[in-house]
Amino acid sequence: MDDSMIVDLFLKRDEDALRQVTEKYGTRMLRIAQRITEDEETAKECVNDAYLEAWKRIPPSEPREYLMAFLAKIVRARALDRCARDQRLKRKAYVEELTTELEQCIPSGTSIEEEMDGVAFAEAIGRFLKTQPLEKCRVFVRRYYYLEKTSSIAQRLGYSDNKVRTMLCRMRRELKDFLIKEELL
Repeated sequence: MDDSMIVDLFLKRDEDALRQVTEKYGTRMLRIAQRITEDEETAKECVNDAYLEAWKRIPPSEPREYLMAFLAKIVRARALDRCARDQRLKRKAYVEELTTELEQCIPSGTSIEEEMDGVAFAEAIGRFLKTQPLEKCRVFVRRYYYLEKTSSIAQRLGYSDNKVRTMLCRMRRELKDFLIKEELL
């Protein structure tokens, strides 16, 4: 079933949409979550949470042309949130209590300027990637968006691990130069 038909099922609130998404993209979404959480059960929970969020978000959104990207972004965010939450839960109770107290009297470090800088950086990185060959873009996105290990990227693309590391090192330098040129650094 194509993505447009799956989105139509979501819009009709047909539960078959979830079955179709699981059948078509479930394995990929699970791999994304597993790379981040490094735990199969936690990854499955993140994928299920992503399905629920997609169920809630698709009626206002209609990701017909980019359903997999839409779902991948949700599952990645759920997995990262879960990792952050799990790390928080490992702290001692008194540290948690003190942190909560301080959060009530210290303003957030996030400002509108910082948010705008984040948007500008994201747009600049997108422009930078458009100037790169497809091979380099794939490596960059796999490493920094999907958080894939360099050895896994190398195996998937048929490169040596050293080639992937070197490629990423050069791309980081090029990106830094690009951001300086764009006056973002």
